[in-house]
Amino acid sequence: MWDLRGGQYRPLSDADVVKIVDGALHVLSEAGVIVATETGREALKKAGASVDDASQILRLPRSLVTDAIASSPSSVTLCGRDPARDCALEGSRVYLGTGGTAVNVLDLGTGECRPSVTQDVADCALLGDALEHNHVFTINVYPNDIEDTDQVDVNRFYWSLHNTTKHVMGGVYSLGGTREAIELAEMIAGSPEALRERPLISVITLVISPLKLDDTYGEIACHVAREGLPIVVPAEPICGTTSPVTLAGNVLMHVADTLAGVTMVQAVNPGTPTICGSVGSTTDLRSMRHLGGPIERGMVNAAVSQVAQHLGLPYYSTAGPSDAKVADAQAAYESALGNLLVMMSGANYIHDALGLTEFDLTVSYEKMVIDNEIIGMAGRVLRGIEVSDDTLAVELICERGPGKHFMAETHTVAHMRSEFYEPTLSDRRERGEWEAAGAPDLTELARTRANELLASHEPPGLPDEVDSAVHRRFPHIRQLQTPPSVELHPTTS
Repeated sequence: MWDLRGGQYRPLSDADVVKIVDGALHVLSEAGVIVATETGREALKKAGASVDDASQILRLPRSLVTDAIASSPSSVTLCGRDPARDCALEGSRVYLGTGGTAVNVLDLGTGECRPSVTQDVADCALLGDALEHNHVFTINVYPNDIEDTDQVDVNRFYWSLHNTTKHVMGGVYSLGGTREAIELAEMIAGSPEALRERPLISVITLVISPLKLDDTYGEIACHVAREGLPIVVPAEPICGTTSPVTLAGNVLMHVADTLAGVTMVQAVNPGTPTICGSVGSTTDLRSMRHLGGPIERGMVNAAVSQVAQHLGLPYYSTAGPSDAKVADAQAAYESALGNLLVMMSGANYIHDALGLTEFDLTVSYEKMVIDNEIIGMAGRVLRGIEVSDDTLAVELICERGPGKHFMAETHTVAHMRSEFYEPTLSDRRERGEWEAAGAPDLTELARTRANELLASHEPPGLPDEVDSAVHRRFPHIRQLQTPPSVELHPTTS
């Protein structure tokens, strides 16, 4: 059972953490933050922020921010339809999942990059349900076949909830769509009260770096806060463009931005289950392109993890994307290093951990399977080495003596299945066996595994009476079909 904690990797000293928090509080109180949402602006003004109405810049006193941190729960449980799949975000507990809202997928049949459609939302949810080291399904692709933005959210959440019993987290695209997604989740949970008791969904509303809470996402964040559902307020400062180019400056910008989001949400509804977060990365200064897979991204997100633990806030982090265009060696090593670093920092929920390629624009089904293996191996690292009289086996070593093996010992049988990570994808056959099987490379093995899981894993679905009621209430929920050739819809760019 997955119940692991990080904290082994700490890129910052304790003094560094204190200095970064102090710097972020100074920025919020002196430079302030643009709050374009009227609801958020009024709530913050009542809570004690000073407002410049002309510029919409609010300066947040230190006490206002620290009070918001204190009122924000230190533990947030992301509930699944199956309670065994609940994830409690707290301390240095670590969980991982998909994410990214990519606009493309690498087609499993042709291998070609094409715009993602509703079928991909459903297929990714189904594969995410089957992969044992994917703990939360964060909706990871955009349905380009849906042209009405107000219909996107309910379709994404419906097909995700239909195809997994894990918690479903998602970004949203309109206030009307957000309301529909919440109503859908209430119907599936059984009632509005049941959804608040066990929130099956959570909503991501990005803080715009640097230091801006925009009108659309700000109003959505305020609405979700009033509804009392878990809300993520991550920021995405990019080194050299929307933050200082230095890693320390980027970490500080992450902290200031996400604390602005936490403070607004708590001003609207104190006690809202709020998850601070970091999504940012670095810039390729030769092309000014956002990068998904640099090692520094892992370092920054691990550093923000330390700050979140210091503040006692649940933390949504980022690791696992690659800038490779296919599921190749680059994709594997960038994902492995990023995931391992951030897992070892103790980040509570690491999204984007499975499947993302090409500057976070494209999901690869093969890479989802490969990343699942990477996470399993990294989880073994977090489990560490147990040292006890039994595991040291001093008496057994003495009993066997020099020159004797341990293969037939009861101690070996007792520990051989639990001591080592058993891969489901890695090829450990001898060369002759591998060649006899057609000499498949890792991508081929992953493609086969993804196809097998999509063909054999049964979607959990919804109870018939609930599903019928949902379709009557939301007739614009799409029926699935083989992905057509579609053009990228302008709203997703």
